[in-house]
Amino acid sequence: MKKSFKYYFTDFPIFFFNNCLNLSHTSFFKSVKTFSDTEINCFCLTINNYTMNDKLVFRLIMTVSVVIFVAVVILNRKILPVPATIPTFVYHLPKLNAFINGTCSLLLLLSLYMIKQKNIAAHKKINIITFILSSVFLLSYITYHWLAQETAFPSDNPIRPIYLTILISHIVLAAVVLPLILLSFHKGLQMQVEKHKKLVRWSFPIWLYVTVTGVIVYLMISPYYVN
Repeated sequence: MKKSFKYYFTDFPIFFFNNCLNLSHTSFFKSVKTFSDTEINCFCLTINNYTMNDKLVFRLIMTVSVVIFVAVVILNRKILPVPATIPTFVYHLPKLNAFINGTCSLLLLLSLYMIKQKNIAAHKKINIITFILSSVFLLSYITYHWLAQETAFPSDNPIRPIYLTILISHIVLAAVVLPLILLSFHKGLQMQVEKHKKLVRWSFPIWLYVTVTGVIVYLMISPYYVN
């Protein structure tokens, strides 16, 4: 009898995984014998396509991360020409960036609380809001460092080594965490819970560190900004 599309892509895969998890090897393969070679081949093709899609998403995420990193470096190094007159709003962007970072820190902690309470819907919404705010921060950060004059922490200040340590760790981890965040979002939205958990063990604390140190860096350098 001809099977429907739903059978091949819903019913049979569910049967396959349930038996993989719950049956012994012998009983599993006896159960599989109830399906034709065509049915099994069709399911294997589905799994292969799924794996290929995962690889495609991974490559896309890595490409986006590299492009953003290169764009930040180019604009920060003033490689592109800067307008002769700097808009006044640019000088307010560091304060906006600090506010966004602080907000993201609180949202990340709230997101952790929600998932501990098994409130998955709230956890998702909070993470999406945090991601949007982080995207706004990235645009604001790039704009400021492209247009504004670079501010240096005074070399004679005794806490300069502490500032540089926090700043360098902040910048390096911000670059590292971007692909981790994107991969974590992908696995979470696809409800690949175990893979999502493995990723957020790294992405969550790094993301939280980056947002918190972003505020600290602002508080330390803000007295020296040129207005």
